[in-house]
Amino acid sequence: MPPTRNPPLSYDSHTLPWTLESIDFARIDKARIRHNEDLFFLLCSSSFVESGSDLYTHNLVNHFAGDEALQTWLSQHWEHEELQHGRALATYVRTVWPEFDWEAGFKAFWNEYGAVCTAEQLEPSRGLELAARCVVETGTASLYRALNEITDEPVLKQLTNHIKSDEVRHYKHFYQHYRLYRDREGFGRTKVLRAILRRVNEIKSEDSDIALRHVFNQCYPGGSDAQFRQISNRAQGLLRRNIPAEMTVKMLLKPLDLPMRVQNALEKPLAKIAEKLFLH
Repeated sequence: MPPTRNPPLSYDSHTLPWTLESIDFARIDKARIRHNEDLFFLLCSSSFVESGSDLYTHNLVNHFAGDEALQTWLSQHWEHEELQHGRALATYVRTVWPEFDWEAGFKAFWNEYGAVCTAEQLEPSRGLELAARCVVETGTASLYRALNEITDEPVLKQLTNHIKSDEVRHYKHFYQHYRLYRDREGFGRTKVLRAILRRVNEIKSEDSDIALRHVFNQCYPGGSDAQFRQISNRAQGLLRRNIPAEMTVKMLLKPLDLPMRVQNALEKPLAKIAEKLFLH
């Protein structure tokens, strides 16, 4: 059985970089976006994953028991900002596509995702888990920058820019703690690379696929696997054409702490295949 969701701790909204109230959803130009099923699938699946961030936070807080500074940041800052992403995206989806039963779709997603998002998925080494977190934040920062490039709807432009900036800042925070643990635990680049690749494969095979499938199931009850793959491939293809490849590669390589000449030599070749890291 998936775990029961607990409401997050109270949080002073004045400490958030932006608030839900600062987004005027009444200004959405629905004519520019309502027809775009690919964007609907991407936004709705993202809203599901972001809205489940409290479970992942709980796992991480337990994993870093004794590290009061990191635990406090996770529970008092990161969790609340991630959940705000979920609320904002869900509000956007409900506003543009009110016929979609978001609550029913999310409940079905949570029943599956809550069962697989466990502490056992985390790296046993704290430092390597922080390297893996840098992978996840790279993926989300790249996702929201791509969505920002794709859309010309002003409110979605504003929203995805806010979320992208949050994710980049989260990456920097995880990276700072990663460096502390790297020095403390003394692991080498080979272990870091393996942790990075493991997390890339997990992202591809679980979070996004589970979320997309539950959006599909809600929209097309009884739909076939072939139909799902067609819609999923089309939506992922839209992202692939807009992924910020150079930014993605720079962020992924950073935890490896490569010599500058080696990193510069790798960036351009890897940028050409960056979309394969996060997209099916």
